[in-house]
Amino acid sequence: MTQPHASNADTKVITLGGGCFWCTEAVFVRVEGVLDVTSGYCNGQTLNPTYAQVCEGDTGHNEVVRVVYDAQRISLRALLEIFFVIHDPTTLNRQGNDAGTQYRSGIYLSDEADRAEAQHVLDEVNAAMSGRVVTELEALHNFTVAESYHQDYFEQHPEQGYCAFVVAPKVQKFMKTFADRVKHG
Repeated sequence: MTQPHASNADTKVITLGGGCFWCTEAVFVRVEGVLDVTSGYCNGQTLNPTYAQVCEGDTGHNEVVRVVYDAQRISLRALLEIFFVIHDPTTLNRQGNDAGTQYRSGIYLSDEADRAEAQHVLDEVNAAMSGRVVTELEALHNFTVAESYHQDYFEQHPEQGYCAFVVAPKVQKFMKTFADRVKHG
Protein backbone atom coordinates (compact mmCIF):
# COMPACT_ATOMS: atom_id res chain seq x y z
CA MET A 1 0.00 0.00 0.00
CA THR A 2 1.18 3.49 -0.71
CA GLN A 3 1.15 6.24 1.88
CA PRO A 4 -2.13 7.44 3.42
CA HIS A 5 -3.69 10.37 1.66
CA ALA A 6 -5.92 13.25 2.48
CA SER A 7 -9.46 12.84 1.21
CA ASN A 8 -10.79 15.57 -1.04
CA ALA A 9 -13.50 16.10 -3.62
CA ASP A 10 -11.15 14.96 -6.40
CA THR A 11 -10.27 11.62 -4.77
CA LYS A 12 -11.83 8.69 -6.63
CA VAL A 13 -11.63 4.89 -6.35
CA ILE A 14 -11.59 2.15 -8.98
CA THR A 15 -10.99 -1.54 -8.31
CA LEU A 16 -9.31 -3.63 -10.99
CA GLY A 17 -8.74 -7.34 -11.49
CA GLY A 18 -6.02 -8.16 -13.97
CA GLY A 19 -4.65 -11.47 -12.78
CA CYS A 20 -2.36 -11.78 -9.77
CA PHE A 21 -2.68 -8.67 -7.61
CA TRP A 22 1.09 -8.55 -7.04
CA CYS A 23 1.51 -7.60 -10.72
CA THR A 24 -1.27 -5.06 -10.85
CA GLU A 25 -0.29 -3.40 -7.58
CA ALA A 26 3.38 -3.16 -8.64
CA VAL A 27 2.35 -1.12 -11.69
CA PHE A 28 -0.27 1.16 -10.16
CA VAL A 29 1.91 2.25 -7.22
CA ARG A 30 4.17 3.81 -9.90
CA VAL A 31 1.43 5.81 -11.63
CA GLU A 32 1.46 9.57 -11.23
CA GLY A 33 -1.78 10.69 -9.57
CA VAL A 34 -2.38 7.40 -7.77
CA LEU A 35 -2.57 8.01 -4.03
CA ASP A 36 -3.03 4.49 -2.66
CA VAL A 37 -3.13 0.91 -3.93
CA THR A 38 -4.44 -1.96 -1.82
CA SER A 39 -4.47 -5.62 -2.82
CA GLY A 40 -7.66 -7.48 -1.99
CA TYR A 41 -10.52 -9.69 -3.08
CA CYS A 42 -13.97 -8.69 -4.37
CA ASN A 43 -17.22 -9.72 -5.95
CA GLY A 44 -17.49 -13.12 -4.37
CA GLN A 45 -20.02 -14.59 -1.97
CA THR A 46 -17.78 -15.48 1.01
CA LEU A 47 -17.44 -12.79 3.67
CA ASN A 48 -13.83 -11.91 4.54
CA PRO A 49 -12.20 -14.71 2.57
CA THR A 50 -8.59 -15.71 3.08
CA TYR A 51 -6.02 -16.07 0.32
CA ALA A 52 -6.20 -19.85 0.67
CA GLN A 53 -9.98 -19.80 0.24
CA VAL A 54 -9.81 -17.53 -2.81
CA CYS A 55 -7.13 -19.74 -4.40
CA GLU A 56 -9.41 -22.76 -4.07
CA GLY A 57 -11.74 -21.00 -6.52
CA ASP A 58 -14.96 -21.60 -4.59
CA THR A 59 -15.55 -18.13 -3.10
CA GLY A 60 -16.32 -16.36 -6.38
CA HIS A 61 -13.82 -13.62 -5.47
CA ASN A 62 -11.34 -12.02 -7.81
CA GLU A 63 -7.81 -10.92 -6.88
CA VAL A 64 -7.94 -7.15 -7.32
CA VAL A 65 -6.31 -3.87 -6.48
CA ARG A 66 -8.26 -0.93 -5.10
CA VAL A 67 -6.76 2.19 -6.68
CA VAL A 68 -7.37 5.53 -4.98
CA TYR A 69 -6.45 8.39 -7.28
CA ASP A 70 -6.57 12.15 -7.65
CA ALA A 71 -8.92 12.81 -10.57
CA GLN A 72 -7.29 16.21 -11.09
CA ARG A 73 -3.96 14.48 -11.83
CA ILE A 74 -5.07 11.35 -13.70
CA SER A 75 -8.33 10.37 -15.33
CA LEU A 76 -10.24 7.13 -15.11
CA ARG A 77 -9.63 6.73 -18.85
CA ALA A 78 -5.85 6.96 -18.36
CA LEU A 79 -5.95 4.40 -15.54
CA LEU A 80 -7.99 2.01 -17.69
CA GLU A 81 -5.64 2.49 -20.65
CA ILE A 82 -2.76 1.39 -18.40
CA PHE A 83 -4.85 -1.51 -17.08
CA PHE A 84 -5.56 -2.84 -20.57
CA VAL A 85 -1.89 -2.69 -21.58
CA ILE A 86 -0.52 -4.53 -18.51
CA HIS A 87 -2.77 -7.59 -18.71
CA ASP A 88 -4.46 -9.72 -21.36
CA PRO A 89 -8.19 -8.93 -21.30
CA THR A 90 -8.95 -11.68 -23.85
CA THR A 91 -8.19 -14.71 -21.69
CA LEU A 92 -11.11 -15.97 -19.61
CA ASN A 93 -10.19 -16.71 -15.98
CA ARG A 94 -6.47 -16.69 -16.72
CA GLN A 95 -3.37 -14.52 -16.89
CA GLY A 96 -0.33 -16.44 -18.11
CA ASN A 97 0.09 -19.53 -15.95
CA ASP A 98 -2.33 -18.22 -13.30
CA ALA A 99 -5.65 -19.93 -13.98
CA GLY A 100 -8.97 -19.78 -12.16
CA THR A 101 -11.89 -17.41 -11.71
CA GLN A 102 -9.86 -15.45 -9.15
CA TYR A 103 -7.64 -14.24 -12.03
CA ARG A 104 -10.44 -12.92 -14.25
CA SER A 105 -10.25 -9.53 -15.90
CA GLY A 106 -12.59 -7.07 -14.22
CA ILE A 107 -13.41 -3.44 -13.58
CA TYR A 108 -15.36 -2.91 -10.34
CA LEU A 109 -17.07 0.40 -9.77
CA SER A 110 -17.33 2.16 -6.42
CA ASP A 111 -19.20 5.00 -8.10
CA GLU A 112 -21.91 4.28 -10.67
CA ALA A 113 -21.16 7.70 -12.19
CA ASP A 114 -18.00 6.07 -13.62
CA ARG A 115 -19.91 3.36 -15.49
CA ALA A 116 -20.36 5.25 -18.77
CA GLU A 117 -16.66 6.17 -19.06
CA ALA A 118 -15.52 2.66 -18.11
CA GLN A 119 -17.95 1.09 -20.59
CA HIS A 120 -16.76 3.46 -23.33
CA VAL A 121 -13.10 2.50 -22.80
CA LEU A 122 -14.02 -1.18 -22.55
CA ASP A 123 -15.95 -0.95 -25.83
CA GLU A 124 -13.01 0.75 -27.57
CA VAL A 125 -10.58 -1.93 -26.39
CA ASN A 126 -13.00 -4.69 -27.37
CA ALA A 127 -13.37 -3.22 -30.86
CA ALA A 128 -9.58 -2.93 -31.22
CA MET A 129 -9.27 -6.59 -30.19
CA SER A 130 -11.91 -7.86 -32.63
CA GLY A 131 -14.53 -8.49 -29.95
CA ARG A 132 -12.38 -10.89 -27.91
CA VAL A 133 -12.34 -8.95 -24.59
CA VAL A 134 -13.81 -10.85 -21.63
CA THR A 135 -13.36 -8.12 -19.01
CA GLU A 136 -16.38 -7.85 -16.73
CA LEU A 137 -17.71 -4.44 -15.66
CA GLU A 138 -19.66 -4.60 -12.41
CA ALA A 139 -20.45 -2.66 -9.26
CA LEU A 140 -17.95 -3.41 -6.50
CA HIS A 141 -19.25 -5.54 -3.66
CA ASN A 142 -17.83 -7.58 -0.81
CA PHE A 143 -14.30 -6.10 -0.98
CA THR A 144 -11.85 -7.57 1.54
CA VAL A 145 -8.30 -6.32 2.03
CA ALA A 146 -5.79 -9.12 1.37
CA GLU A 147 -3.47 -10.32 4.11
CA SER A 148 -0.68 -7.91 5.04
CA TYR A 149 2.05 -10.03 3.44
CA HIS A 150 0.44 -9.43 0.02
CA GLN A 151 0.65 -5.64 0.32
CA ASP A 152 3.66 -4.14 -1.50
CA TYR A 153 4.77 -7.69 -2.29
CA PHE A 154 6.91 -6.82 -5.32
CA GLU A 155 8.61 -3.96 -3.48
CA GLN A 156 9.53 -6.31 -0.64
CA HIS A 157 10.48 -9.35 -2.73
CA PRO A 158 11.81 -8.21 -6.14
CA GLU A 159 14.22 -11.18 -6.37
CA GLN A 160 11.54 -13.82 -5.65
CA GLY A 161 11.04 -15.98 -8.76
CA TYR A 162 7.49 -14.93 -9.65
CA CYS A 163 8.36 -11.28 -9.06
CA ALA A 164 11.53 -11.42 -11.16
CA PHE A 165 10.02 -13.31 -14.10
CA VAL A 166 6.34 -12.23 -14.14
CA VAL A 167 5.88 -9.00 -12.18
CA ALA A 168 9.06 -7.17 -13.23
CA PRO A 169 8.36 -7.45 -16.99
CA LYS A 170 4.88 -5.96 -16.45
CA VAL A 171 6.38 -3.08 -14.49
CA GLN A 172 8.98 -2.52 -17.22
CA LYS A 173 6.27 -2.60 -19.91
CA PHE A 174 4.35 0.08 -18.02
CA MET A 175 7.48 2.20 -17.50
CA LYS A 176 8.31 2.05 -21.21
CA THR A 177 4.79 2.41 -22.62
CA PHE A 178 3.62 5.13 -20.22
CA ALA A 179 6.83 7.02 -19.41
CA ASP A 180 4.82 10.22 -19.07
CA ARG A 181 2.61 8.62 -16.38
CA VAL A 182 5.44 7.35 -14.11
CA LYS A 183 5.49 8.80 -10.61
CA HIS A 184 8.68 10.69 -9.83
CA GLY A 185 10.23 11.00 -6.42
